[in-house]
Amino acid sequence: MKKNGWVLLLFLFLGILGGALLAHWLEAVPGLGFLTRTVKVHWSPSADLLVLVYNINIALNISLLSLVGAVVAIWLYRKM
Repeated sequence: MKKNGWVLLLFLFLGILGGALLAHWLEAVPGLGFLTRTVKVHWSPSADLLVLVYNINIALNISLLSLVGAVVAIWLYRKM
């Protein structure tokens, strides 16, 4: 498989998604709260240019397991 930026982006997306799913599944376990606690990052640029009006809302919920998933994805990408 050829390495390029799109493959790395796909690996990162899948790693973060996998970590987020794992964090969601482990929320009920009392001893793992430090792994499943999320930090919300929100960015919403907007502009009114009289001819064009736009509003973009981007929100990320990042947990420690999501970051671990991203690190594992980068490691797997480098091993390819």
